[in-house]
Amino acid sequence: MPSMPRLLMIKTTSLGDVIHNLPVITDIRAAFPDMEIDWVVEESFADIPRLHPGVSQVITVAIRRWRKHLLHPATWRELQQMRQQLRTQDYDAIIDTQGLLKSALIGSQAKGAYHGQDSASARESWAAMFYQHRHTVARNQHAVTRNRELAARALGYPVPDSPPDYGITASILDPGWQLPPHYIVGLHATSRDSKLWPEPLWVALGHSLHKQGLQLVLPWGNASEEARAQRIAQAVPSCLVLPRLPLHQLASVIAHSQAAIGVDTGLVHLSAALKQPTVALYTDTDPQLTGVLAYDQRKVRNLGGKNQVPAVATVLDALKQVIIQ
Repeated sequence: MPSMPRLLMIKTTSLGDVIHNLPVITDIRAAFPDMEIDWVVEESFADIPRLHPGVSQVITVAIRRWRKHLLHPATWRELQQMRQQLRTQDYDAIIDTQGLLKSALIGSQAKGAYHGQDSASARESWAAMFYQHRHTVARNQHAVTRNRELAARALGYPVPDSPPDYGITASILDPGWQLPPHYIVGLHATSRDSKLWPEPLWVALGHSLHKQGLQLVLPWGNASEEARAQRIAQAVPSCLVLPRLPLHQLASVIAHSQAAIGVDTGLVHLSAALKQPTVALYTDTDPQLTGVLAYDQRKVRNLGGKNQVPAVATVLDALKQVIIQ
């Protein structure tokens, strides 16, 4: 009996990019229900592809960690193990939706027909040298749309024009967490200070939510983010700072909230992927290209943009709109 067709997906970072790739898995499984899909991802984001039932095996890499310890023998042992793992399968297709030199190099270690963007489409043009099959994908599109188009062109099915289905659900909440019955997740942390929403606005938002019987719940991922969360919580009645949670548990917290409000960060895209009401706040980036894109776009709002700071009143109005949908 012939084996099922098998595909290797390369999308390693960042959190938002990994989430933006989830609809590709849904599309592929709709076109090829028997397709077995493996996914190469940075170890810190491995929880995300594991949420999708269409992913068979998650293969982790640790580029960020390896770069810091290039001279350590353990790093080279892990690199060799990664290469051996990638070469244990004969893939019918390999698709690199990342379009970076590092991702192209990773995919080149596997065995199979290698697909990626051409030099004019890839984020790093040199990446195209490693692909056997190069596809043109317009760069002035949303990241989700670009990923879906590349996969469709690589595998020969029609480019989808349907809303993106991220295909994930979160696990049941741990009853020991004692979360409030009605809460809004405040995703206050992001990779660059220029993308932050000012703390006084978070405080004002928290006060307004409290008056409406909604508690602001704040996650964090490092010491500076925890300190910011604690400062906001000290100024807002009933505001709750979460313990540090792994991604799959944080997904559960978001999935059981009334809504999420967040800055330009991967977690705000995770909220939309979970089909939660979501308000995304942009202060230094263009939401036309990387804004929140949901299966039901009525449930999300992208506010602000380059050199814009959304007002609290605007955020509260947007929150009402997405919750009533």
